[in-house]
Amino acid sequence: MFLNRFDSQSRLLVRALMSGASGPHRALAVFRKQQRANPDTSLCNFIETLCRDEITHTEAEGETLIVKPLVCLFSVVFKKNLLSFIHLIRSVLPEMTVHNLLKCLSQDSRPNPWVTALSRQLGRNLGTHHEEPLYTTPCSQRLKELSQRLVGFSETNGWAKCFSSQESESQGAFDLASGTQRKRKSSLVNLDSEDEEVGQMSKRVKTDGCENEFVDAEEQSVKPQTTETSESDAPAETQSDALPEHIMVCVLQIRELLESQTEWDQSSTDVFKVLNDCDPSQMEVLCSMLSLPHLPEQTLPKLCSSVLALPFDLSYSTASTLIKSLLLEKVLSLSELASRCLVSAATSLCSQYPGPVCHALIGPVLEEKNLGHPQAELLNRLIEGCLDSHYRLLLIQVTFKIAWSEPVLSIIHCLLDSKPVLNEELFTQFTEQLVGQCPHFTKSVKFAKMMLTVLTKYSGHVTAAHKHSLSSCLMLNETFLKKSLQAALKRINHT
Repeated sequence: MFLNRFDSQSRLLVRALMSGASGPHRALAVFRKQQRANPDTSLCNFIETLCRDEITHTEAEGETLIVKPLVCLFSVVFKKNLLSFIHLIRSVLPEMTVHNLLKCLSQDSRPNPWVTALSRQLGRNLGTHHEEPLYTTPCSQRLKELSQRLVGFSETNGWAKCFSSQESESQGAFDLASGTQRKRKSSLVNLDSEDEEVGQMSKRVKTDGCENEFVDAEEQSVKPQTTETSESDAPAETQSDALPEHIMVCVLQIRELLESQTEWDQSSTDVFKVLNDCDPSQMEVLCSMLSLPHLPEQTLPKLCSSVLALPFDLSYSTASTLIKSLLLEKVLSLSELASRCLVSAATSLCSQYPGPVCHALIGPVLEEKNLGHPQAELLNRLIEGCLDSHYRLLLIQVTFKIAWSEPVLSIIHCLLDSKPVLNEELFTQFTEQLVGQCPHFTKSVKFAKMMLTVLTKYSGHVTAAHKHSLSSCLMLNETFLKKSLQAALKRINHT
């Protein structure tokens, strides 16, 4: 009912931010389209409208009229999506505009814990709220109560083991299952929900365990292959014995649906709710019994829609197992551009499960020695449309460990073009990679374009030592961009 307060462009953003869990990425896609149509597009008017005072009434019996910023009158989902969206595009917004929005959100009479956490994190990024914890006092109390209820978690084997595991695994180049997965879930889970959701989350903790929350990429990439091989060779009776009876019944129903040519109604979609009951090992068996790697691509959109409509998000490990079985083989076998059905399936799953998609699909495809242009084109779509800065940063670190090729260069260029925040250490590592790879790509226009992106978008990161290394690297370049590269480096020398 507040749409008439906004101009036509801002209304599209409002609608996108009200669209549930995928709101931030939908809003980002809308904003990028608006920028392509009009490079002068600004979000300042949109934010200013949200900060305008609006007359409303209290929820007390007298219903006294009060004045509140318009943003406070929107739903919790909208506020969470708005803050997540601003995290994605903060570099294009003036700091004062963001400060004003955070100030308006602080006037909310009934603040939501996740909105508070996202606001404070954004404030930290702007240089404020350094001392304030991200969680609220009621949230802190609930966490203490929850930890007291977890019987059997001793100091050495419970939470301490979980967090020590996090610290050791986070040193890996591809630790996509770390706290960021919980951060993504934090934008989807409402702390005010009652026992049903808490029970579901507790079930996931018991099912997956801490080791699945902080996995090592190489170890996990070996385990599923071994399991899949043994399962594919096992007789159907042995596989079915691994599943509870109620899951087995639903597997048979799902198989009939996948093989049918008719449209699925609501009752058909409800059959997939059984996926919420599967742990990772059961999901592996289920995927094998349904032969998901060989599922026709035209069935993918319907299946993915049913998965995304589940009452609860799948756990990290379970989602990774499903995504790997459903998409990895299809993507690796591409010999031409991916079909619309495959693109739709990969994009929809990546929007809701970015961490599992990075771990089970993007990472393994990047590490494939025979990576081709069809795979690179699909990965670039996922990177541009579905992944936030954090996951892009982790993928850049993956490129330090693999052999570079022309398709890999296009992916690295796509990652850099989004300008993720590289710290000094990462930028130095990346520069060393550039210098080391330079002799192999002296005639590559893609390599030259990537170098130009580094020299223009990351000029502030270039130190005297970097300049010396990059200068010798540019001397080897034999493309038509050589003069542009040298000019860009020379401008850095004059700053």
